Amino acid sequence: MATLEDPIEIGGCRVPNRLYRAPLLECAGNGPDAVDTLIEDLEPAAASGVGLLCQGATIVRGEGGCAAPGMTRVHDPDFVSRLSRLTDRIHDHGSKLFIQLEHGGLRSMETWHAEYRREHSGLEQLAVSEPPWQLRALDRAGFLSYDPHVLETEEVYELAADFGRVAGYAAEAGYDGIHLAGANMGIVQQFLSPFYNRRDDEFGGSPEARLRFLAVIYEEIRERAGELPVMAKVPAETPAPPAPIVRRKLSLEDGVEIARRLEKVGYDAVVPVQTSVVWDMSIVRGKYPDRAWENQALQEGYDAAFGGTVRKRLVALGNRLQSLQYNTEPAWNEAFCRRVREQVSIPVLAEGGIRERREMDRLLGGEPGAGACDMVGMARPFYAEPRLGARLLETESANGGEDVRVLCESCNNCTVPQVTGAPGICRTPAVLRRRGELEREGAYERGTGD
Repeated sequence: MATLEDPIEIGGCRVPNRLYRAPLLECAGNGPDAVDTLIEDLEPAAASGVGLLCQGATIVRGEGGCAAPGMTRVHDPDFVSRLSRLTDRIHDHGSKLFIQLEHGGLRSMETWHAEYRREHSGLEQLAVSEPPWQLRALDRAGFLSYDPHVLETEEVYELAADFGRVAGYAAEAGYDGIHLAGANMGIVQQFLSPFYNRRDDEFGGSPEARLRFLAVIYEEIRERAGELPVMAKVPAETPAPPAPIVRRKLSLEDGVEIARRLEKVGYDAVVPVQTSVVWDMSIVRGKYPDRAWENQALQEGYDAAFGGTVRKRLVALGNRLQSLQYNTEPAWNEAFCRRVREQVSIPVLAEGGIRERREMDRLLGGEPGAGACDMVGMARPFYAEPRLGARLLETESANGGEDVRVLCESCNNCTVPQVTGAPGICRTPAVLRRRGELEREGAYERGTGD
């Protein structure tokens, strides 16, 4: 039975323990301070002992495709070469660093961000197929704006080549692996999903054909980045709106089959996640972020993003309703991960609402009837506690002692402000006060336990 402190192999990469920092939006952009911002955001987790860090979604092209402000683009080899400073700093602490590659497709800022759309009026979204009628209805109602360019077959190959090209740059910069953003409604999920993918060429029409985009990306990465380990998020669109609103979506069984096929393609690990077919709070489940929506300093940014006060209030109302809709039980991807793990021999990584050390031990197989995954990860808790690993690793909980729980309350006051370009930081006073107390107690120093 594995413990959180046990090492694990992902492809040819030996990770020193089974705790990972899941991808977050670092809001670093590509400016002169971008590398320093990434170091500031990522290094604390490595210094605290976290075995694997996944740099948040980075965009593989120089124009379009950003799902949120502040995302970093990695199409420029000169810029990526400067990221070797980041990889060196992470390696100094003995941790490993994967980079998550992404393109937003229909989820890009040119769809939903009003000010960005005005400033980049010539941009088109890349689309797998014509948008589904549900999205076209939102366009007609004025909530979103679609002017898509449906990819021709040759253009699909070109986009896959961009993923491979960027992976080659990352390998040269010292990254330890590639993490493909296969969920959260990005373009990879759009290829996999029958909700989006209605193509009639070799990239659509059957589950096998919808998976072909990921297979071609894998081939491109292998050609350009050698044996660099590759893993991907695997979606099941189980929290999607119910029929008749959405009839075509990825079931849990579909997600398990995708993971099984990815192992056959050659992928080195998978991250099963239950998600939606649209961009909503299914990817940041938790409480309604009242403090974030009421923050007066952010109102102008919200108005710019959503196109005015009325739309801003409608989005906030949607947040409130979705916070009630989506299950927030701990480890909400556990059942999906368990089913995938029964079908594959590659590592299965679990994330989503995992907040306690004892829960991590159980998921890794430290208790009877467990064993849902091979690694456990968290995202938002690292906004609240950048050096969180020191509190979780080598604690007494593995031996039946006092449990350790992260401070993050899943309140989402860290995430909503990011639509304005604000950095991803904890903004909840009670959490910040408790973090300060723990800092003074030395809880975030390596070797001090909990």
